[in-house]
Amino acid sequence: MAYWLFKSEPGAWSWEQQVRRGAKGEPWSGVRNYQANNNMKAMRKGDLGFFYHSVDEKRIVGIVEVIREHHPDPTDATGRFGLVTVRARKPMPNPVTLAQIKGEPRLQEMALVRQARLSVTPVAPESWAIICEMGGMKDS
Repeated sequence: MAYWLFKSEPGAWSWEQQVRRGAKGEPWSGVRNYQANNNMKAMRKGDLGFFYHSVDEKRIVGIVEVIREHHPDPTDATGRFGLVTVRARKPMPNPVTLAQIKGEPRLQEMALVRQARLSVTPVAPESWAIICEMGGMKDS
């Protein structure tokens, strides 16, 4: 299993909206960055991801699960980009802020810290465990 981070502006797509989609999940559409798209191509069904509210909140608020692997994004007229479908798995008991992540020396190599603008990034298993602990998550 691999771990990921999905960024979303809460005004465009929020954790609450993701939760309301239930078991059918939601296609993670609209990604127009090649590196982020390649990250989604590497995802497999069952992989987990942090759901990160960007812009004003800048915090991890929940965990999602990939339920459908990379396939064409119908919102991309060029046909170059794809998407995965994710479903909400559970909320983060104590949302973990970007400031907390930046303040943790063991997380300085995270793509969230190094490539702040990238919307879909990998998360190392060690970083996943640290953030889950910081957020009060007993099991992901």
